[in-house]
Amino acid sequence: MEPGKLFIASLGALVLCHSSPSFAQNSNGKNLYTQRCAMCHGADIRGTGPLAKKSNPPTPDLTTAAFKRRLDEYPGVIVSSVILRPNGDLIPRTLRENGVKLAPHSWTVQDFRDLNKYMSGVISKSR
Repeated sequence: MEPGKLFIASLGALVLCHSSPSFAQNSNGKNLYTQRCAMCHGADIRGTGPLAKKSNPPTPDLTTAAFKRRLDEYPGVIVSSVILRPNGDLIPRTLRENGVKLAPHSWTVQDFRDLNKYMSGVISKSR
């Protein structure tokens, strides 16, 4: 693994290993999700946002049994997706092509904890 990716993966593991209800502020996670993720993933995390069908490939439904299994196997998958952007330029390109401008965000470890907790909670309650 490349050194940079190893560091990021280690950071994701650190964020999640120390995550607990006392650490995560659900309102921060919900706000981050609403402002930075819902435009594609939708409020329900099912890939129903206004840009969901405009990305290629289309935004996935994160409430599926397959994704829930992935989250169980690798609890850091949400954080890793934000940090590593496994699809390269997919997220920024989709936003650019649709005229959506997001202000830069200086992510903190707490932000990652909160976002992961919020999304995991919504995903676990679905279906």
